[in-house]
Amino acid sequence: MTTSRHKIIVAIDGYSSSGKSTMAKKLASDLGYRYIDSGAMYRAVTLYAMEHGMISDSGVVNEKALSEALKNIRIDFAVTPQGQHTLLNGKDVEHLIRSLQVSNHVSPVAAIHSVRKALTAQQQRFGAEKGIVMDGRDIGTTVFPQAEMKVFVTASPEKRAHRRYIELQQNGTPSSYEDVLANVIERDHIDETRTESPLRKADDAVVLDNSDMSLPQQEKWLMDLFNRIEKDINECNG
Repeated sequence: MTTSRHKIIVAIDGYSSSGKSTMAKKLASDLGYRYIDSGAMYRAVTLYAMEHGMISDSGVVNEKALSEALKNIRIDFAVTPQGQHTLLNGKDVEHLIRSLQVSNHVSPVAAIHSVRKALTAQQQRFGAEKGIVMDGRDIGTTVFPQAEMKVFVTASPEKRAHRRYIELQQNGTPSSYEDVLANVIERDHIDETRTESPLRKADDAVVLDNSDMSLPQQEKWLMDLFNRIEKDINECNG
């Protein structure tokens, strides 16, 4: 574990299925920081909407009903022997929110102003005392524009779809590579073109293209970057 004199906020943004969560969890564990999966929060809201009939068969979200229901949605995280799990109103929904069905609806839900406003406020509360690693789409641009370390992760759609397909197979979730690739491409389009906090690289973010990197290589890259930033901060603070 690395000990820092000055705890910071680490914001890791990037495309869906680019491996953000995996590397963010490992970095947080190595640093002794708290890890916040913002994507899981949007997936939990999406699952709530699906379970309460707020998304039609054609994929249209009842924004009014969902906005009114936000006050009844409580999201938190719990550390289990299997890792960090997402809680929706006290229920462990980690497996449910990773389904392709939720993936197919999460981008439209995440584009809703009231949803983003509510979850951004909660994410900012999580980071009030720093010492966190948070990954998502707009952490470095909207949630924590003041974050001391910002990373933007990218990889080709095909690489990301393959990773996601393998993950779904390992979790026992039926899917085809073609369906996963189509979902990745559609989510990229929605994330990049939405009006509310579109996916984009923060001006001061460092780009990590991990298309051809192994997990150990990515982990070393992140830790090296953290150590450089920590060294600069410590020198500036005497």
